[in-house]
Amino acid sequence: MSRFPLLVLALLPASAVALDPAVAKPPVAKKVPHTFELHGQKITDDYAWLKDKKNPDTIAYLEAENAYTAAVMKPTEKLQDALYKEYLSRIKQTDLSVPYREGNYWYYTKTFEGKQYPSYCRKKGSLDGAEEVILDVNELAKGEKFMSARVADVSDDGTKIIFLSDTTGFREYMLSVKDLTTGKVLEDKFVKAASGVWAADGKTLFYVTEDAAKRAHKLWRHVVGSPKDDDVQVYEEKDELFRLSVGRSRDKKYLFHGSSSATSSEFRFLSADTPAGEWKTILPREAKHEYSADHRDGLFYIRTNTAKATNFKVMTCPVDQIDPTGKAWKEFVPHNPRVLIQGFSLFKDYAVIAEREAGVPQVRVHTFADGSSYRVEWLEPVYTTGLGQNPEYDLQQVHLTYTSLVTPGSVYEFDLKTKGLKLLKRQEIPAGYDPNQYVSEWVFATATDGTKVPISLVYKKGLKKDGTAPVLLYGYGSYGASASVNFSPTRLSLLDRGVVFAQGHIRGGSDMGRQWYNDGKMLKKMNTFTDFIACADYLVEQKYGDRKKLVIQGGSAGGLLVGATVNLRPDVCKAAVLQVPFVDVINTMLDETLPLTVQEFLEWGNPKKSEEFESMRKYCPYSNLAKKAYPAMLIETSLNDSQVLFHEPAKYTAKIRSLKTDTNPVVFKCKMVGGHGGSSGRYDVLKEQAFTMAFVLDQMGIKE
Repeated sequence: MSRFPLLVLALLPASAVALDPAVAKPPVAKKVPHTFELHGQKITDDYAWLKDKKNPDTIAYLEAENAYTAAVMKPTEKLQDALYKEYLSRIKQTDLSVPYREGNYWYYTKTFEGKQYPSYCRKKGSLDGAEEVILDVNELAKGEKFMSARVADVSDDGTKIIFLSDTTGFREYMLSVKDLTTGKVLEDKFVKAASGVWAADGKTLFYVTEDAAKRAHKLWRHVVGSPKDDDVQVYEEKDELFRLSVGRSRDKKYLFHGSSSATSSEFRFLSADTPAGEWKTILPREAKHEYSADHRDGLFYIRTNTAKATNFKVMTCPVDQIDPTGKAWKEFVPHNPRVLIQGFSLFKDYAVIAEREAGVPQVRVHTFADGSSYRVEWLEPVYTTGLGQNPEYDLQQVHLTYTSLVTPGSVYEFDLKTKGLKLLKRQEIPAGYDPNQYVSEWVFATATDGTKVPISLVYKKGLKKDGTAPVLLYGYGSYGASASVNFSPTRLSLLDRGVVFAQGHIRGGSDMGRQWYNDGKMLKKMNTFTDFIACADYLVEQKYGDRKKLVIQGGSAGGLLVGATVNLRPDVCKAAVLQVPFVDVINTMLDETLPLTVQEFLEWGNPKKSEEFESMRKYCPYSNLAKKAYPAMLIETSLNDSQVLFHEPAKYTAKIRSLKTDTNPVVFKCKMVGGHGGSSGRYDVLKEQAFTMAFVLDQMGIKE
């Protein structure tokens, strides 16, 4: 095959053609019709060929798009540079996280000015001890274009760690074992694994491997020092709707491995001091029954949605009374239709329960001694809070995290008995920050069916609500993930330029409870998009901003949200930003070899089923592109993204270019090294953010 068959000159790589932004023309991808029938309908995909990463034509197209994007964005380079410098001025580059105790050590991460990655550190006995670097990610990254690494687990005696590292961006993590007494890596990248955890003996570990579609499906037992070929397969999850996980109780007594789909769960347990023992099932999987478990004082505590507990409840069961019927389960925290139980953490004398009510996260503390409970009180009306890192079991003071749209990320020490609250660390803004100069609000838009949809927003004090301000509206709304209300130091660059930042807490997330999620998935998915449109319309109608300066943004499933929105209402905004967007829903969900596809039949539907195909056909961004005017667009992806493969946004870009009837720019940027989250180094990430926000500000008419 020749290198550039059927490609126009604009498809040559950036190194071959220097594009003048004044005369640059967008690349034109060739059309190679791929036709098939589904449910009696003929479907033609002219850009299916872009799926082949090994095809030279594909890489040529991506490079041509990058060259075109560079040309179009060249006038914003000064703004990009200004934004990047502002970001750096607000970030404490040499910093450390709040230390937490585990065993005889205090653990924390540390960053240094000029270095892209953190170092994992610890001190023995107290914070006055000598610092020991247990994993320097900067060292791992030497010679690599991409590096994602983390400490997965520390052995009970503190002498060894399991760490995972990925150099591809495709989330292909390799598992390694390091001896902290000698500093030597005992087993270097000896297996590709999604996760790993130690048994009590500090010699045996369990890890989970993935199949060809990146589904975690096999659990293995390994003894440090023994050949990988001697590893024992403990369990294989054969149902492709389910994924495996492995973990350990906070009291260290039990190991758990779970098989979970989007609607059903099954957990098994094993005493951590008998790693070669037999795993037992807590309760066999049942349709539409989701549960998870932890252990304390001879009891399993089980978060469950059984018996129509839509928002979940917590039950207990003695370890020695586990049986397939669940008859020994007793209620610990009852179901409350107004309160979603998101999870719980068990300590020796307390249970800390993560709740969400009326869209706001809450922390509830239960005292085992007398059965009393209370919520941790905060002063702001809208915020995000939860437990920080608290691996120890016998704790009276725990770390709580807290942030809001105007309060930088904070870590508190909270006394579970006295309710005393002590600030340990608040994100420092070296350039200076006065929260009194900003205003946050929690308002409600009205959806097409009358549902009240929350919007969180923040802006610089002094905003005149006269309908002239620029607005950035962000959304996600999938997988039951609640939209976090958090502070962003980089966002200040928008707010200080007069931009209103808003976030729609739309159906498809769990912001207002589990039913909020159920009402925005599968056959009800359209609610997600109409909710978002209602949010945009509300901001304009209530004069928070000008539609001609309104930009919408979303990433991954949020990119689907934005793509569907501009198909339904192309006039809803001035510009749209789609980051690693899931836009080719039907074709992707037809390909069961791709990562995530089968497991997500329970999120989007299976297009091989007629009713579910008809549902997604109505909103699939790629399928619904048509000859009409669209807003300006920035579409971003990474060549090695494993969650949303690069070809989806590439095909989307090619198709919309062939159909749009307007002159608004469509720019497509493909990071040739990177993953679902873009680049891995923190400075590279800031530069990418500056690029994106320069596009946003430019479309709003803000040039500097």
